[in-house]
Amino acid sequence: MREQKIKAERIGILGGTFDPIHIGHLIIAEQARDQYQLDRVLLIPSGHSYFKDNRSKKVQPAQVRLEMTKIAAGSYKPFEVSDIEVNRPGNTYSFETLEELKTQNPESELFFIVGADTICSMRTWREPQRIFDVCTVLAAMREDQVDPEEFKKETEALERDFGARIYPVSIPNIGISSTQIRERAAFGKSVHYLVPDALESYIIETGIYK
Repeated sequence: MREQKIKAERIGILGGTFDPIHIGHLIIAEQARDQYQLDRVLLIPSGHSYFKDNRSKKVQPAQVRLEMTKIAAGSYKPFEVSDIEVNRPGNTYSFETLEELKTQNPESELFFIVGADTICSMRTWREPQRIFDVCTVLAAMREDQVDPEEFKKETEALERDFGARIYPVSIPNIGISSTQIRERAAFGKSVHYLVPDALESYIIETGIYK
Protein backbone atom coordinates (compact mmCIF):
# COMPACT_ATOMS: atom_id res chain seq x y z
CA MET A 1 0.00 0.00 0.00
CA ARG A 2 1.46 3.35 -1.04
CA GLU A 3 2.20 5.72 1.87
CA GLN A 4 0.02 8.83 1.93
CA LYS A 5 2.07 11.95 1.30
CA ILE A 6 1.92 14.42 4.18
CA LYS A 7 0.78 17.87 3.06
CA ALA A 8 3.49 20.49 3.58
CA GLU A 9 2.66 23.11 6.18
CA ARG A 10 2.10 26.57 4.72
CA ILE A 11 3.59 29.28 6.94
CA GLY A 12 2.96 32.99 6.44
CA ILE A 13 5.57 35.50 7.64
CA LEU A 14 4.69 39.11 8.38
CA GLY A 15 7.46 41.29 9.74
CA GLY A 16 7.58 44.92 10.67
CA THR A 17 8.72 47.48 13.18
CA PHE A 18 5.32 47.10 14.89
CA ASP A 19 5.61 50.33 16.88
CA PRO A 20 2.85 49.51 17.55
CA ILE A 21 1.29 46.65 15.62
CA HIS A 22 -2.29 47.58 14.73
CA ILE A 23 -5.53 46.30 13.23
CA GLY A 24 -4.28 46.98 9.69
CA HIS A 25 -1.35 44.59 10.18
CA LEU A 26 -3.64 41.91 11.60
CA ILE A 27 -6.10 42.28 8.72
CA ILE A 28 -3.28 41.80 6.19
CA ALA A 29 -2.10 38.68 8.04
CA GLU A 30 -5.61 37.26 8.22
CA GLN A 31 -6.45 38.00 4.58
CA ALA A 32 -3.23 36.32 3.44
CA ARG A 33 -3.98 33.33 5.66
CA ASP A 34 -7.52 33.04 4.34
CA GLN A 35 -6.81 33.64 0.65
CA TYR A 36 -3.81 31.28 0.45
CA GLN A 37 -4.87 28.62 2.97
CA LEU A 38 -1.95 29.26 5.30
CA ASP A 39 -1.77 27.01 8.34
CA ARG A 40 -0.32 29.76 10.53
CA VAL A 41 1.18 33.22 10.29
CA LEU A 42 4.31 34.29 12.15
CA LEU A 43 4.30 37.92 13.30
CA ILE A 44 7.92 39.06 13.56
CA PRO A 45 8.86 42.38 15.17
CA SER A 46 12.13 43.71 13.79
CA GLY A 47 15.21 43.73 15.98
CA HIS A 48 17.37 46.79 15.43
CA SER A 49 15.29 49.08 13.22
CA TYR A 50 18.38 50.67 11.65
CA PHE A 51 16.33 52.13 8.78
CA LYS A 52 14.40 54.25 11.30
CA ASP A 53 17.39 55.47 13.31
CA ASN A 54 16.85 59.03 12.09
CA ARG A 55 13.27 59.21 13.35
CA SER A 56 12.84 62.18 15.72
CA LYS A 57 11.36 59.90 18.37
CA LYS A 58 13.28 56.67 18.64
CA VAL A 59 11.63 53.33 18.00
CA GLN A 60 10.47 51.55 21.15
CA PRO A 61 12.90 48.87 22.40
CA ALA A 62 12.60 45.52 20.65
CA GLN A 63 11.37 43.73 23.77
CA VAL A 64 8.56 46.28 24.18
CA ARG A 65 7.47 45.87 20.57
CA LEU A 66 7.65 42.10 20.98
CA GLU A 67 5.39 42.30 24.04
CA MET A 68 2.89 44.51 22.19
CA THR A 69 2.81 42.05 19.29
CA LYS A 70 2.10 39.17 21.68
CA ILE A 71 -0.72 41.15 23.27
CA ALA A 72 -2.19 41.98 19.85
CA ALA A 73 -2.04 38.38 18.62
CA GLY A 74 -3.75 37.26 21.81
CA SER A 75 -5.10 33.71 21.83
CA TYR A 76 -5.87 33.55 18.10
CA LYS A 77 -4.32 30.20 17.23
CA PRO A 78 -3.39 30.87 13.58
CA PHE A 79 -1.16 33.77 14.69
CA GLU A 80 2.18 33.13 16.39
CA VAL A 81 4.74 35.69 17.49
CA SER A 82 8.42 35.05 16.78
CA ASP A 83 11.39 36.67 18.53
CA ILE A 84 13.80 35.51 15.82
CA GLU A 85 14.84 39.06 14.90
CA VAL A 86 14.58 40.55 18.38
CA ASN A 87 17.19 38.06 19.59
CA ARG A 88 19.59 38.59 16.67
CA PRO A 89 22.36 41.12 17.41
CA GLY A 90 23.12 43.95 14.99
CA ASN A 91 21.12 44.82 11.89
CA THR A 92 18.54 42.29 10.79
CA TYR A 93 17.89 41.42 7.17
CA SER A 94 14.93 39.60 5.67
CA PHE A 95 17.05 37.04 3.82
CA GLU A 96 18.65 35.94 7.10
CA THR A 97 15.30 35.57 8.82
CA LEU A 98 13.76 33.64 5.94
CA GLU A 99 16.74 31.30 5.59
CA GLU A 100 16.73 30.62 9.33
CA LEU A 101 13.01 29.88 9.27
CA LYS A 102 13.51 27.56 6.29
CA THR A 103 16.23 25.72 8.20
CA GLN A 104 13.87 25.35 11.16
CA ASN A 105 10.99 24.24 8.91
CA PRO A 106 12.64 22.41 5.98
CA GLU A 107 9.45 20.63 4.86
CA SER A 108 7.24 23.72 5.03
CA GLU A 109 6.32 26.26 2.38
CA LEU A 110 7.13 29.83 3.39
CA PHE A 111 5.00 32.79 2.29
CA PHE A 112 6.56 36.22 2.90
CA ILE A 113 3.80 38.84 3.30
CA VAL A 114 4.69 42.39 2.24
CA GLY A 115 2.93 45.53 1.09
CA ALA A 116 2.50 45.73 -2.67
CA ASP A 117 4.40 49.04 -2.68
CA THR A 118 7.40 47.11 -1.34
CA ILE A 119 7.62 45.01 -4.51
CA CYS A 120 9.04 47.97 -6.44
CA SER A 121 12.03 48.19 -4.08
CA MET A 122 12.78 44.54 -3.31
CA ARG A 123 15.56 44.24 -5.88
CA THR A 124 17.48 46.84 -3.83
CA TRP A 125 17.24 44.79 -0.62
CA ARG A 126 20.19 42.87 0.76
CA GLU A 127 20.52 39.54 -1.11
CA PRO A 128 17.18 39.57 -2.98
CA GLN A 129 17.98 36.31 -4.76
CA ARG A 130 18.25 34.50 -1.43
CA ILE A 131 14.85 35.89 -0.41
CA PHE A 132 13.12 34.65 -3.54
CA ASP A 133 14.89 31.28 -3.36
CA VAL A 134 13.29 30.28 -0.07
CA CYS A 135 9.78 31.74 -0.18
CA THR A 136 6.77 32.80 -2.16
CA VAL A 137 5.95 36.50 -1.80
CA LEU A 138 2.38 37.59 -1.06
CA ALA A 139 1.82 41.26 -1.83
CA ALA A 140 -0.99 43.04 0.02
CA MET A 141 -2.75 45.18 -2.58
CA ARG A 142 -4.32 48.48 -1.60
CA GLU A 143 -5.50 50.44 -4.63
CA ASP A 144 -4.56 53.77 -3.06
CA GLN A 145 -0.96 52.68 -2.46
CA VAL A 146 0.23 51.17 -5.71
CA ASP A 147 -0.38 51.52 -9.44
CA PRO A 148 -1.59 48.10 -10.67
CA GLU A 149 0.33 48.49 -13.94
CA GLU A 150 3.58 49.36 -12.16
CA PHE A 151 3.06 46.43 -9.79
CA LYS A 152 2.48 44.05 -12.73
CA LYS A 153 5.55 45.37 -14.54
CA GLU A 154 7.87 44.99 -11.55
CA THR A 155 6.44 41.59 -10.62
CA GLU A 156 7.19 40.30 -14.11
CA ALA A 157 10.71 41.77 -13.92
CA LEU A 158 11.39 40.05 -10.57
CA GLU A 159 10.04 36.77 -11.92
CA ARG A 160 12.35 37.09 -14.91
CA ASP A 161 15.48 38.26 -13.05
CA PHE A 162 15.22 36.22 -9.84
CA GLY A 163 12.72 33.44 -10.51
CA ALA A 164 10.46 35.11 -7.93
CA ARG A 165 6.99 33.78 -7.15
CA ILE A 166 4.75 36.75 -6.33
CA TYR A 167 0.97 36.72 -5.82
CA PRO A 168 -1.44 39.48 -4.73
CA VAL A 169 -3.48 39.57 -1.53
CA SER A 170 -6.65 41.64 -1.71
CA ILE A 171 -7.15 43.82 1.37
CA PRO A 172 -9.64 46.56 2.26
CA ASN A 173 -8.50 50.17 2.12
CA ILE A 174 -8.18 50.81 5.85
CA GLY A 175 -6.12 53.92 6.53
CA ILE A 176 -4.41 53.06 9.79
CA SER A 177 -0.74 53.72 10.52
CA SER A 178 1.54 53.23 13.51
CA THR A 179 2.53 56.91 13.22
CA GLN A 180 -1.11 57.95 13.57
CA ILE A 181 -1.53 55.74 16.65
CA ARG A 182 1.63 57.06 18.33
CA GLU A 183 0.55 60.65 17.73
CA ARG A 184 -2.97 60.08 19.03
CA ALA A 185 -1.68 58.29 22.12
CA ALA A 186 0.86 61.07 22.75
CA PHE A 187 -1.97 63.61 22.98
CA GLY A 188 -4.25 61.36 24.99
CA LYS A 189 -6.65 60.75 22.09
CA SER A 190 -8.51 57.48 21.66
CA VAL A 191 -6.88 54.60 19.76
CA HIS A 192 -9.95 52.42 20.22
CA TYR A 193 -10.65 50.22 17.18
CA LEU A 194 -7.18 51.05 15.80
CA VAL A 195 -5.51 48.37 17.91
CA PRO A 196 -6.95 45.32 19.71
CA ASP A 197 -8.59 46.14 23.04
CA ALA A 198 -5.88 44.48 25.13
CA LEU A 199 -3.17 46.46 23.36
CA GLU A 200 -5.14 49.68 23.80
CA SER A 201 -5.16 49.02 27.55
CA TYR A 202 -1.41 48.37 27.54
CA ILE A 203 -0.66 51.61 25.67
CA ILE A 204 -2.83 53.65 28.05
CA GLU A 205 -1.58 51.99 31.23
CA THR A 206 2.12 52.19 30.37
CA GLY A 207 1.95 55.61 28.70
CA ILE A 208 4.74 54.54 26.36
CA TYR A 209 3.84 57.08 23.68
CA LYS A 210 3.26 60.02 26.01
